[in-house]
Amino acid sequence: MAASDEPDWPRRAESAGTLRAVDDLVVRCRACPRLVEWREKVGREKRKSFAHWTYWSRAVPSFGDSEAAVIVVGLAPAAHGGNRTGRMFTGDQSGDVLYAALHRTGFANQPTSTHSGDGMVLTGVRLVAPVHCAPPENKPTPEERNRCAPFLARELDLLAPTLRVAVVLGGFGWQALLTNLAGTGWQIPRPRPKFGHGADARVTHPDGRRLTLVGCYHPSQHNTFTGRLTPDMIDTVLRRARSLAEID
Repeated sequence: MAASDEPDWPRRAESAGTLRAVDDLVVRCRACPRLVEWREKVGREKRKSFAHWTYWSRAVPSFGDSEAAVIVVGLAPAAHGGNRTGRMFTGDQSGDVLYAALHRTGFANQPTSTHSGDGMVLTGVRLVAPVHCAPPENKPTPEERNRCAPFLARELDLLAPTLRVAVVLGGFGWQALLTNLAGTGWQIPRPRPKFGHGADARVTHPDGRRLTLVGCYHPSQHNTFTGRLTPDMIDTVLRRARSLAEID
C-alpha cells in the first residue's frame, strides 16, 4: 500500500485515549510520502559507522514520563539518530548533549542514551516533536508539520493534569508549537512571542490550563561546537523549567 493510501493516522490520534495509543498511531503512520521514502532510504543505505544496525526507519514516538510536568519540544528525529534507534534524541550528538543535561538536572536516571533498551528512564519530563519522521536536510515542510500536528495536540490534552512547562529547542520548534497551540484553541499573546534562548511566553486554554514556554537553543553540533549553547546554558533552562513546574 502506498503512503498516500494509508489510513489517516494523525487524525485518528484525536480520539486516542492514552499516550501509548498515540505512540502506537505514530509508529504506524505513513501519511507523508516524502518522509516515508526518505526515512526508509536512510535505513537501507545507512551510515558506514552504523552498517551493523537494523534501522528503525519508522516514525519515532515521543519518549518519557506519562505524567510529565515538563515537555521538551524538538524539531524532528535525526536520520541516523532517532530514525536508527527508534527513540527521540537517541544515538546522535544532539541527544548526547540533551540527555547529559537532563541527568545533571534530575530528569534522567543516567547521562547517556544509546539505544531503546539501555535502561534510560525520564521522570517529570517527556520528549516530543512537531514532526515524527526524519526529514531530508532536517527540513520538514509546513504541510508535513501540519499533517503531523494532531499527534502533539493530543499529547498535550492527555498530559493536561500534570503539564506546566514546555522547553522548546530552537526557532522551528517554537513556531511549530505556537501554531499547534493556536490551532487547538489556546490563547496566544499578541504580538506572537519571539523565540530566543531564555525567552518565555505564557499561554492559556479556555478550559483554564496554563502553559509556560521557555526557549533554548537547539543542542545541534553547530551550536555546541561554536559555544553558542554551553552545558551551563542548557542546565539553567532545565532548572528553570523544574522551578516553574514546581518539581521538588
